[in-house]
Amino acid sequence: MASRPSKWGTVWITGASSGIGASLATLIAERSLAESVAASARSTDKLEALSKANPTIKSYPLDVTDAVAVAECVSGIEEKSGSIALAVLCAGTWKLTDIEGFDIASARAGIEVNYMGVIHALAAIVPGMMKRRSGHIAIVASVAGYRGLPLSAAYGPTKAALINLAETLRAELRPYGITVSIVNPGFVDTPMTSDNPFPMPGIISAESAAQSLLAGLEAKKYEIIFPRGFGYSVKALRYLPNAVFFWVVRTFIMKKAS
Repeated sequence: MASRPSKWGTVWITGASSGIGASLATLIAERSLAESVAASARSTDKLEALSKANPTIKSYPLDVTDAVAVAECVSGIEEKSGSIALAVLCAGTWKLTDIEGFDIASARAGIEVNYMGVIHALAAIVPGMMKRRSGHIAIVASVAGYRGLPLSAAYGPTKAALINLAETLRAELRPYGITVSIVNPGFVDTPMTSDNPFPMPGIISAESAAQSLLAGLEAKKYEIIFPRGFGYSVKALRYLPNAVFFWVVRTFIMKKAS
């Protein structure tokens, strides 16, 4: 009996050494949804552990801030495993930043990893997808990108930029048969959130986040939000008049963050 063809031939996931990226790579591999899962991150040891646990996952160490390295990585993946059908751009960095501790280095790091890392990946994968007239790109942003929130001056603006970018790409790439998704997680229990000194409402495990993300990808949804309750609560802030929004921030968010 012939085996059932996989949903995606080759999947590429950045930021795959831990957290949502690692959980998603494992989930896709365990469910045989791809012939090959190319996992990229800076941590070679963690990637090799993922690959050892499931041979469908292939390790491709990478620093997404290096545009040349990203292009070479994509070329290597496609030479060995075939064209990338699904790219989940999950690499990110987070640093708690209040105005007293604001510094240029933190802001630059956020831009280079969170935003330019995605730009470098897009430059490498979009031309091929346009030529093939197929593909799915998922950009992982955050609910922090919906509106400006305290303590996220070096993080939130990069995620807002990704939301805007996805809106642009969704319109421009649709005629080429390319699906674009924007992924906006709330609080997820990962190494990136482990040191947060404030309450994290609705926090979920990385495994639960990966399941929600995968469900959205399979349905080819544009916007994938999880956890739904908290995520949609933050999204609702977009629709408040500015005066009301700033009152909510002063009255509720600032007090909880302090």
